[in-house]
Amino acid sequence: TDALAGGAGWSASPSNFLQGSIAGGEAHKGAGGGSEIPMIPYQRWNAMDPSNSYLNNKWRSCYEGVNRANSVIRVLSQVTDLSPEERSAIEAQARFLRSHFYFDLKKNWNMVPWVDENTTDYNVPNDQDIWPMIEADFTFAMNNLPESWTEIGRVNKWAAAAYLGKSLVYQRKWPEAKLIFDQVITQGKNSNGIKYDLTKAFQDNFDAATENNEESVFAVQMTPNLGTNDVSNSNGGDLLNYPVTIFSCCGIYIPSQDLVNSFRTNGQGLPYLDDYNQHPVKSDQGINSDQPFTVDTDPLDPRLDWTVGRRGIPYLDWGVHQGKAWIRDQAEAGPYSPVKNVHRKATQDQYGNYTSWAPGNAINLNIIRFADVLLLAAETEAQLDNLGTAEQYVNRVRVRASNPESAVYNYANDADPTGPRTTTPAANYLVNPYPTGTFEGQGKPFALKAIYHERKLELGLEGHRYYDISRWGIADQVLSAYYSYESPLTTDLVGAFFTKNKNEYYPIP
Repeated sequence: TDALAGGAGWSASPSNFLQGSIAGGEAHKGAGGGSEIPMIPYQRWNAMDPSNSYLNNKWRSCYEGVNRANSVIRVLSQVTDLSPEERSAIEAQARFLRSHFYFDLKKNWNMVPWVDENTTDYNVPNDQDIWPMIEADFTFAMNNLPESWTEIGRVNKWAAAAYLGKSLVYQRKWPEAKLIFDQVITQGKNSNGIKYDLTKAFQDNFDAATENNEESVFAVQMTPNLGTNDVSNSNGGDLLNYPVTIFSCCGIYIPSQDLVNSFRTNGQGLPYLDDYNQHPVKSDQGINSDQPFTVDTDPLDPRLDWTVGRRGIPYLDWGVHQGKAWIRDQAEAGPYSPVKNVHRKATQDQYGNYTSWAPGNAINLNIIRFADVLLLAAETEAQLDNLGTAEQYVNRVRVRASNPESAVYNYANDADPTGPRTTTPAANYLVNPYPTGTFEGQGKPFALKAIYHERKLELGLEGHRYYDISRWGIADQVLSAYYSYESPLTTDLVGAFFTKNKNEYYPIP
C-alpha cells in the first residue's frame, strides 16, 4: 500500500481513515497543530483546495492501482499457455482490483477519467459517469472468479458480488442491489470456502490471530516484518495512528466525543438516534492522569471500547488507558485513542513490525466485511419498504454486539495486562436488538435513521462515515451539528464549516 501511495502511505491509506473518518466527524487529526498540516482541511473543510498534497497522493495512489490492473489485462492478451479458465480468472482479479480503485476514485471525486487497457491517449476528460464501467468490471469478476482458492485472501466470486451490490447502493439502484445481496447473504462464502456470517465476537475482526474469518469479504492482506526491515506491508498507511506514549509515535487519529456519545444506550439497550449528545459519555478532558477520574457508569454499547480507547478501560492488553498521559495534545483534539488498528501486546513478536520509526502490524484491513453487507442490505430493504427484513438484518448485527464475548473485561491484575481477565465487564454494557416489529411500527424514516446510526456504531473508525453521510445527502446537516457540538470541546475545529453542494466530493488535484 505504501508503494501505491508513492512512498507516503498515510496520506493515501486504503483505510480512508483521513478521507472517510476524520472528514466525517468520527475523529480529530490529533498529534499537535504543527504536524501533518495537509490533514487539517479534512477535519475543517473550510480550507480544502486542489493544491492539498494529500489529495494528490490519494489520486496518484488510486490511478497507480488502476494502471497496474490495466497492465495485467494488457499483457494477458499476449500470453499463450493459459487455459480459458485461467485466463478468465486472472482477468477477473485484475478487473476487480481496477474497479476497487475506481470505486475509491468515484466516491472521493465523482467525475473522474476512465482509463483502461485500451487507452492510448492519456489526455482523458472526466466528462462521463464511470458507474457503468465499475458495474461491468465487478459483474465480470463475479461471473468469472471461483468461489474459493487454495491461497488465503484472494478475491472470489462473492467478494465481487458484494462489491457490485455496494456500488449499486451508491447509485440507489435498490431492486438490483436487493437481487445481489439476497444471493450474497444466503449463498456467499469467503475465499476459504467458509459461509459468510458474523464472527461470534465483534473484536475478532480486528485481530491478526483471527483474520480471514467468516466475516471477511474483501481485506487488504497485511504481514508482519518479513525480514525486509520495511513497514509498508504491515499497514503502513496507518502507522501514525497509535497512542504516542506506548508506541513512541504518533498520536494521530483521535476519536471524537460525538462518536463516543453515539454508543450511549437507554435502559432498554437501544441507541439514542437523535439526541445522543444530550447523554454524553463522561470523559477525562482537562484532567491530568495523576488526578482522580471515575469511569462513566451509565449504559453503553460494548462496541465502544473495541473502537475507542478511553481512560480507566483496558486498552486491549497494553494496560488500563491512562488518559491524558497517553495523548499528545489533549486540549487540541480530545482524550481518546483508536483501537481497531492496534495489535495485541501478547502477540507483538508474531504480528507487530517495529522496523521503522513508527509501528506496523499484520492486522488485515477490512474493505468489506459481512456486517457491512448486512447493513447495506438492510438499507436496501428499507428503501424498498421491506421494513421487517431490514430490521432482521440490523438485529443480526446488534445480537452479536450483545454477546457477552463482545464485551471488554477487567484485568485480573492491572500490572499484568497480558494475563487473565476477570468476569467483570469494564463498563456498564447494555445493548439489545430492536423489538420485533419496531421498524414497521415506527415507519420508514425511523428505520433508515436506525440503519444509518447502526453503520456508525458497527463501522466506526473504519473509513466509511464521510462517504455514507455524503451519499445519504445529509453531510451538511451532520457536520454542521458536529462542529456545533464538538468545537467547544477542543481547539482544532475553529472556523470549520461544510458547504452544501460543494464539499460532498473532494476537489480534483
